[in-house]
Amino acid sequence: MARYELVKRSVALITLTNPPVNALSSAVRHAIAKSMDHALNDPKVTAVVICGENGRFCGGADIREFAGPLRGPPLVPLLDAIEAGEKPVVAAIEGVALGGGFELALVCHYRIAHFKARLGLPEVTLGILPAAGGTQRLPRLIGIPAALELITTGRHISAQEALKLGIVDQVTEQNACEVAVEFALRAVAKPLSSRRVSMLTTPCPPDLDGLLEAVTMQVKKKARGVMAPLACIQAVRAAATMPYSKGIKRESELMATLFNSGQARALQYCFFAQRTAGKWTLPSGAQWNNSKPREIRSAAIIGLGTMGRGIVVSLARVGISVIAVESEKKLLETGKQMVIGMLERDAKRRGVSASLNLLKFTLSLQDLKDVDLVIEAVFEDMALKKRVFQELSKVCRPATLLCTNTSGLDVDALAGVTDRPHLVVGMHFFSPAHVMKLLEVVCGPRSSSETIATAMILGKRMGKVSVAVGNCPGFVGNRMLKPYLDQATFLLEEGATPEQIDKALEDFGFAMGVFRMSDLAGLDVGWRVRKESGLTGPDVDPKNPPRRRQGRRYCPIPDMVCEQGRFGQKTGRGWYMYDKPGGTNAKPDPLIQNLLEMYRSRYGIQPRNISDQEIIERCLFALANEGFRILEDGIAARPEDIDVIYLFGYGFPRHGGGPMFYASMVGLERVLERLEHYHQAHPDVPHLEPSPLLKKLVACGSPPVQKWREHIKTMHSHL
Repeated sequence: MARYELVKRSVALITLTNPPVNALSSAVRHAIAKSMDHALNDPKVTAVVICGENGRFCGGADIREFAGPLRGPPLVPLLDAIEAGEKPVVAAIEGVALGGGFELALVCHYRIAHFKARLGLPEVTLGILPAAGGTQRLPRLIGIPAALELITTGRHISAQEALKLGIVDQVTEQNACEVAVEFALRAVAKPLSSRRVSMLTTPCPPDLDGLLEAVTMQVKKKARGVMAPLACIQAVRAAATMPYSKGIKRESELMATLFNSGQARALQYCFFAQRTAGKWTLPSGAQWNNSKPREIRSAAIIGLGTMGRGIVVSLARVGISVIAVESEKKLLETGKQMVIGMLERDAKRRGVSASLNLLKFTLSLQDLKDVDLVIEAVFEDMALKKRVFQELSKVCRPATLLCTNTSGLDVDALAGVTDRPHLVVGMHFFSPAHVMKLLEVVCGPRSSSETIATAMILGKRMGKVSVAVGNCPGFVGNRMLKPYLDQATFLLEEGATPEQIDKALEDFGFAMGVFRMSDLAGLDVGWRVRKESGLTGPDVDPKNPPRRRQGRRYCPIPDMVCEQGRFGQKTGRGWYMYDKPGGTNAKPDPLIQNLLEMYRSRYGIQPRNISDQEIIERCLFALANEGFRILEDGIAARPEDIDVIYLFGYGFPRHGGGPMFYASMVGLERVLERLEHYHQAHPDVPHLEPSPLLKKLVACGSPPVQKWREHIKTMHSHL
């Protein structure tokens, strides 16, 4: 797991060999310890270079070992021994030096980085802190402010930024290992005392307490309810106020409080769930690892609205030629200018040239005859989409894949109007499409495994987290969203306010609560869907029966808000009031409070005090309950897929793991008991009735989320 060789007659070259990222597994730590002992005790060796095989220095700890007891030498004494050695040690950093790999580089006396290398301490994103001296050495090397920013965010930095900060001694465009060997030979005669980072005095700003307080407030605002960044701040305080020997103990104590916490388990679950999501399987036996995708060189987008523009940008910036189609000249020109502006801003931010030569804008579908793939992104209207797919069948060559960006309409109904139903698949992007990372790949019953594989890999190429889901109204994300939104509006009826519900959800960790998010998205969107579903509108009698539709409880308050022309931020009024149309500063609106009071009075509803706990339980348990039904129905293959969808598409806080993991963490028995309680209180709300799968899992002893698949027996899978 580490190769030892003598080069240039006197330099010990230790190469980590644990693909793919040379993680610091127990075997690698043992090999490093053995190799360093050999090098320090061999009189022929005057210097040491540590590098990684296959152009990667070290990606950090082996996260798979977190679940079991520590095996092999512990990392802290191993790194301390490297730093204390009497022979210069040089880190040759190529690829990545992350987490424990970065901490390994910090104990080396010198650091040489390839110009394409990335460095960072991402432990905070796993719910822990850098616990091999990272919180103690980095502040001593680059100062408190810079170290705090890197440690509390987990941000990766370039080799050039690392050089400016003083983390590395040299950046090279040549082979970093060869440069490091030559550097090591020149360092042999130089004293090492000033190169041992743990021995340095931490440079402290004049008002240390003020700085730490400001960073604490910033972290609490950005990462509401998350423990790890706050523990990182305490560890850095120790680096500023204690000698290294005491600071490293404080780092270890703080790590112990985090390591077995629910948040750490949730964040590490997210890490693996994201990697699991791409490994889809179909009932036919077709799998992600044996379904060969097609290569996509050219694509077309139908519709240059908000979503269409974002998809064009996503494709063009990864080198795919794009033909964008609109129905009217004015819409085409507006869309064109906006796409060009978006690409130019994106290119400037990334320091590259804008891919404008890959774009073509047209009013004619005839121009699409030779493209490899088409993504339809027109208005969410089934009749319109069917007409588009019929036209595409006529003009595109027979092998062209036809994809729809619908957020919930029947993908198979669209496939049915084409001459190639096996080449039709849903590609549900999330707005804004060039920013949001989630892509739901919707598998129709006739979609071929090659078509699904192509959509999944294309999503990955665009930097998306692709999740394969089945075909049903709303798919996974939007189907689950409905009971979540319903519970929020029912709570309004019963006595809560929009700001109380939003605050409870935001304190839980959501960036935005239900009502602030609705104002941002536009209330008219949901209103239009409810009209099309026959839930509201001129043909629906709101009084017969009141507050019921289609045999179940219905809350007309959102319709009443829309009837007043309050569509959210875009009109300056929605659930909240704003300074102006398009404003973002939400303030409670007395008119909404008046509307709620009048509504309750009209229907004889006695408002009651509603606790934050009830808000969280009813919204999140209803969300998870629908997730269990989705698993029963075979719309999602595994709970991890549902959680990834909610993490990347709906802003579920990562430290909660996702709705399904959160239910598991709370305890399935507790979730079942509370759902039964709420369903008894509200028997006309079917979404509160516990799903059969939830009951079955509780009866089986509430197995961990990774074992749920063993208990899911579906008569028919939609995947």
